[in-house]
Amino acid sequence: MAVPPASAELESRQSGRDSSRPVKFFGNRKAAFALALLLADAVLVSLIIAYVPYTKIDWDAYMSQVSGFLGGERDYSNLKGDTGPLVYPAGFLYVYSAIQFVTGSEVYPAQILFGILYIINLGIVFFIYVKTDVLPWWALSLLCLSKRAHSIFVLRLFNDCFATMLLHASMAVLLSQKWHVGLIIFSAAVSIKMNVLLYAPSLLLLMLKAIDIFGVVSALACAALVQILLGLPFLLSYPVAYISRAFNLGRIFIHFWSVNFKFVPEPVFVSKGFAVSLLVVHLVLLFTFAHYRWCKHEGGLFNFLHSKFLSLKLKFSLLSSFSQQNFRSTGSLSKVLSQEHIVTTMFAGNFIGIVCARSLHYQFYSWYFYSLPYLLWRTPFPTLIRIILFVGVELCWNVYPSNIFSSVLLLCLHLIILWGLWRASPEYPYVKAESSSGKKEE
Repeated sequence: MAVPPASAELESRQSGRDSSRPVKFFGNRKAAFALALLLADAVLVSLIIAYVPYTKIDWDAYMSQVSGFLGGERDYSNLKGDTGPLVYPAGFLYVYSAIQFVTGSEVYPAQILFGILYIINLGIVFFIYVKTDVLPWWALSLLCLSKRAHSIFVLRLFNDCFATMLLHASMAVLLSQKWHVGLIIFSAAVSIKMNVLLYAPSLLLLMLKAIDIFGVVSALACAALVQILLGLPFLLSYPVAYISRAFNLGRIFIHFWSVNFKFVPEPVFVSKGFAVSLLVVHLVLLFTFAHYRWCKHEGGLFNFLHSKFLSLKLKFSLLSSFSQQNFRSTGSLSKVLSQEHIVTTMFAGNFIGIVCARSLHYQFYSWYFYSLPYLLWRTPFPTLIRIILFVGVELCWNVYPSNIFSSVLLLCLHLIILWGLWRASPEYPYVKAESSSGKKEE
């Protein structure tokens, strides 16, 4: 397939990054700078824990819910804390039960644990950024400059931190084309907090590109099995209470705590019509990006899905074992996805969900903060504009309590970034195979 001239430079750059040779982390300047940032941030986290007062928000509620679970309660409707009933899947209970065992429910040792979690998460994010090589080396420092991100991890101890870390771990695994393992880790992240499902539509599209339909089904089955196994104690005892509480997609968040859409009057904000409208916009944006951006080199979303259907039909029609083996070997040559395409599609798909989310509480910033520098450098904006947008978003998330002006500004900044992603030239999605002579095959 011919590559449009506008994306020729991107393809050339991408082909060099996604060769079969692994990135030499300790042999390049960007990796060395990332390691230095990681060490410096570890010192900063230590100072924050030592000198910045902890703010208790959900910790007591988490410990109450865990204590009920450890006490033998299996009815989700009876697992409650001072902030309300338990609304997270079962993975949350296992993680915080372990935390309670290690820390004895004390905040200070939990902060140390979350400080380590922060560094692990940041290290995984640096790994993703170095592998994709989208940002200049100095821009990696932006990942360490968020006051709100540090607060979410070591001063609030939210479960979003574990979900975010596992999500990034699954992406790091997906960069090595390990789709089944990546889906298992992804499902583990969902079991802690369901916001991770914002990545699901783009992840499904990537799987359809990378592996055949049988591989997709088996990977999804592995992800479903994780949910079943983790929820088994509750599914066997009070299944309706567990499913309705842990996977409630219709929750209404308190208007006061929302960082976005604060300018919308509360009666409209909590209305079903507003929620449905945002869902429609979300689906339309996902379809538009999938058709015109993420599947552009396949001729659009419909053409891509049609080709997948034809390949499946052809596979069933091949009766000869030799022909089946030959079909698999020839059909898999073009299905190794580039690392940049994987990360861009997943980060952009999640960001679309963020833009259309009815309510974003302060801890929800961790859902997409670590993707912001990457997304900004995928836009065609000048570097100065990228930095202004980054700083603007960070400032909006540090206004407390949020108000009409900060909320409007945040929405405008989100829309500008989304427009920039739309204007960007789509990267070539596949890694070109190399023949025995060393030449890339078209």
